Amino acid sequence: MSAGLRRQSGASEARAVSIRYFNLYRLVVASVFAIFGSVIHLGQAAPELFETTVVAYWLLAMLFAVLQMQGDAFAERALGVEVAVDILVLAVFMYASGGNRSGVPFLIMTFVAGAGLVGRGRMVLGAASFATFTILLEQLYRLWTEQQNTVDFTRAGIICVGFFFVAIVARFLAQRALINEALAAARGKDLERQWRVNARIIEDMQDGVVVVNADGVVRHVNPRAEEWLGAALRSGDHLARASSILFHASGEMAETCYVESTGKNLRLRYVEVGHPGFAGDRIIYLEDTDRLQAQAQQIKLAALGRLTANIAHEIRNPLSAVSHAGELLADEKRQEVQVRLLRIIRDNAARIERIIRDVLELGRRDRGMPESLDLVEFVRGFVDEFSSYSSIPRVAVRIVADDVSVPAKVLFDRVHLYQILSNLVGNAWRYCSKSEDAIQLLFRDLDERRIVLAVMDDGAGIKPDDRPKLFEPFFTSDPKGTGLGLYTARELAEANGASLNLAESPLGAEFHLVVRRIE
Repeated sequence: MSAGLRRQSGASEARAVSIRYFNLYRLVVASVFAIFGSVIHLGQAAPELFETTVVAYWLLAMLFAVLQMQGDAFAERALGVEVAVDILVLAVFMYASGGNRSGVPFLIMTFVAGAGLVGRGRMVLGAASFATFTILLEQLYRLWTEQQNTVDFTRAGIICVGFFFVAIVARFLAQRALINEALAAARGKDLERQWRVNARIIEDMQDGVVVVNADGVVRHVNPRAEEWLGAALRSGDHLARASSILFHASGEMAETCYVESTGKNLRLRYVEVGHPGFAGDRIIYLEDTDRLQAQAQQIKLAALGRLTANIAHEIRNPLSAVSHAGELLADEKRQEVQVRLLRIIRDNAARIERIIRDVLELGRRDRGMPESLDLVEFVRGFVDEFSSYSSIPRVAVRIVADDVSVPAKVLFDRVHLYQILSNLVGNAWRYCSKSEDAIQLLFRDLDERRIVLAVMDDGAGIKPDDRPKLFEPFFTSDPKGTGLGLYTARELAEANGASLNLAESPLGAEFHLVVRRIE
């Protein structure tokens, strides 16, 4: 049902309720006359007429109440007839009770006012006119039959003026009610439109949103919050039962938490609504810290890519000139000292070229194309291929995958993963004993959603003083190294949502590549 139809239905329901109360009022009046008429000295002038009319009026009141059950539209159309019957019956009561001094005319005024309010001012002047007609007709009949003096006509005239005064006031109040109803409907329409816009914005937000009241009852939750919390939150649920993580958080400042069921690291931020009528209500914002870190990394990488491209361009031009000049000098016969100097030039030019290549590769890490890979099968293929063209024999590398659930599906860029493994295995071979199984690649499940690939060697290990600086750029213990290998490997791992760290090991070096598993 549309918003307009709902508002129209609400207005019709309000009119139906008014008519229902008006019918109830008629039934009460008829019952009071039937039960207490003689007690309050009504009908003394014509007892038989009064009693007959009371019974008929009570039956008509019951009939009108039953007819309303036929539908609201029928009840509205019959309202004019019902008011006319009320005025006519009360005029008979007035005649049977001795005229306009009986107080019955004041009861007629209530029905005139009721007709104006319930009928929204449409029939109120007609009701006042009909009431005036019946009062004057009753006075004329009494004058003709009983030869009454004109004093009663003066009183009747005042009563008729009162009818129109009541009618005008009722009409004014009814119009005010209609204006207020139209204004309320317009504001309700605007509020509903704004609510729908706000709800759509909240549902499409990248962050999770949970709104709770002062009692901890959930008032609103968006789909992203349900997805990250791994709980089916619904409006009306208590936060303590729906999500213990949110309930036990202090809310005094932003804090982070790990949701084990979804593997999400979330940052929780609490904001008080601070609006009259919503005291104690809070909005809980849930932010994915992994996404925030990824966005920061993308910004850093974009700047780094531009910087490295400019640096590489500026360095490569003079480097090419130096290398070319060295080659020309090498073609001539030189003394031994000059030959050694030329070799130094060539070696350092080649080293600078490797640094430039590594830096450029680091700047391109944001251009990766992640794909679904079986980590175990990929590593086995890598070892076979890497040993075929490098100096590392196949028997020197042992793969152990007994402690990992297969298939070990991960989302990773194939080129990036190959470069990371090349760096780790190459470093392990450089410092290991060069014997069989000197390098070991061990797989194990860290938890349901993460896999650890450990790259270990049986070398002398890493000096304690070097461990904090191991992943810093341009740090190396090899005079021929660039110092960018491990730094680049860690950056490439983070670009794919993984992590690369140095682990404690009693023998040799041990690196852990932690990768997120996919379904």
